[in-house]
Amino acid sequence: MSGVNSPGTHLLKNIVSIQSSIGITAVIILFLFMLPMSGCVEPAVEEPDDVPDPYDVNITPDEPSVPQELINDAHVAELKVTSSAFENGSTIPELYTCDSENINPALEVSDIPDGVGSLLLIMDDPDAPMGTFTHWVVWNIRPDEQIDEDSVPGVEGANGAGKASYTGPCPPSGTHRYFFKFYALDTEIDIESGSERSLVEDAMDGHVVAYGELVGLYSRS
Repeated sequence: MSGVNSPGTHLLKNIVSIQSSIGITAVIILFLFMLPMSGCVEPAVEEPDDVPDPYDVNITPDEPSVPQELINDAHVAELKVTSSAFENGSTIPELYTCDSENINPALEVSDIPDGVGSLLLIMDDPDAPMGTFTHWVVWNIRPDEQIDEDSVPGVEGANGAGKASYTGPCPPSGTHRYFFKFYALDTEIDIESGSERSLVEDAMDGHVVAYGELVGLYSRS
């Protein structure tokens, strides 16, 4: 009869309605699943509360004076190291860095004990990002002479760049410390120019009778 819905008709309509609802729900779930993958919504990233600055260094020159393995005994004398260019713990003038002439500053060593055969100098930067960087290695320096500006006072070893010469401060970021370490030896050492720092330290082992250092700071503007 027309105008009258049979029970079968009602059942068919309910099935169609349920299928439509399921279809819409599936589409919504699929859309929500694909949305982050599309790049439209960036997933939340948890950031640490405190991110350390890799160039945040302690600029106080308070490191140990001399490596124990390089000295003869516990009674090593103390050398006084000064420079007319800067005071201990102060800024190294730009003239002596990679930002200018890149020449060595004048240095003077006093309180040298009697019987010293030579002086040895190692300049390094312990704050370099990849570890301590060697800027200058010089040995067989006469103990009765000061080191003049822009000079070669003895036999030069390889610096961190592989060259037998001075290379000045050139920090990539932040303030770095530069240690001018002087060792008074009871003899001269017989190794070739351009030798690596490790060979120089091996050669000086057992011959250190006095030690002193000067620390300068530098940061690039």
